[in-house]
Amino acid sequence: MTTTLDWYGCSTFRLNTSGLKIFLDAYIDRVDDAPGSGLTADDIDHCDWIIVGHSHFDHVYGAERIAINTGAKVIGGYETIRILHNDGVPLEQMICVAGGETIDLGNKVSVSVFPSQHSCVWSHDRPIDSDEVCIGDLGVLWQDRQERFAGIKDWMRSLDEASKQHIRSSFQGARGDGGAFVYLFHMPDGTLLYQDTSGHWTGIFEDLQPDVAILAAAGRGNINGEPTQGSLAEFVAHQANLLDPKKVILSHHDNWLPGFSIDTDIEPIRAELRRTVPSTELIDLQYLDGTEILPIGEVVS
Repeated sequence: MTTTLDWYGCSTFRLNTSGLKIFLDAYIDRVDDAPGSGLTADDIDHCDWIIVGHSHFDHVYGAERIAINTGAKVIGGYETIRILHNDGVPLEQMICVAGGETIDLGNKVSVSVFPSQHSCVWSHDRPIDSDEVCIGDLGVLWQDRQERFAGIKDWMRSLDEASKQHIRSSFQGARGDGGAFVYLFHMPDGTLLYQDTSGHWTGIFEDLQPDVAILAAAGRGNINGEPTQGSLAEFVAHQANLLDPKKVILSHHDNWLPGFSIDTDIEPIRAELRRTVPSTELIDLQYLDGTEILPIGEVVS
């Protein structure tokens, strides 16, 4: 038995394990000039489960069509479930989670849900590359964070018309991120952690110890509610050091919405991983390449 992973771009993956097809996030549609799989959510004709990390459009948009078209069950936070129910997904097809649940997915596969943190998008008004060092912004009150976040909306108004139309068409009325989660999958051939935005609670992360970890690599990391002091590369390596996985896979690191996002330079991340956790292998997925991630064989350092 093997477990494979297909990357659809941004933080959306299809996990193929034990005869199940499990989508991790569901954002597949893109503007014409964005890299990606070339598919839309309407092209997905087989799915058993959809697991959503948080409620922003670049994570949950598409889940409504996949769920309706395939009958897949959805696991997500209460805001995600509210959005999808408004989009026509029956409540009996969805499971609301808040963190602390373990859900049987069938075929000897289960997933445990843990509270997490969203990246500190309020702390910057432009894309941040992986080797840029960011210091400060500690202790910023919620009201001030919201005021800073308003600058991102101004930035979005400067995008080209195709990108703005994409944002308008994918708008589902999310009230913020709805609370971020990380998920730990338990499968017959190993364990997989899934994270779709750059944040965590340290006390949770250091106890998980997955075989493989999908870690978000975009923006400014969030550690216990405060922005990381350093670079994104250092943040990813810090997370890997807490988790001690055999393999790391990056997410959210491609240029999924040109003009708003950038291609993350993964070489500084690779260098930091080698320095901090030399026993961990960085796996560089390409779109829809069906990479085998489990069982763990000999790891190349």
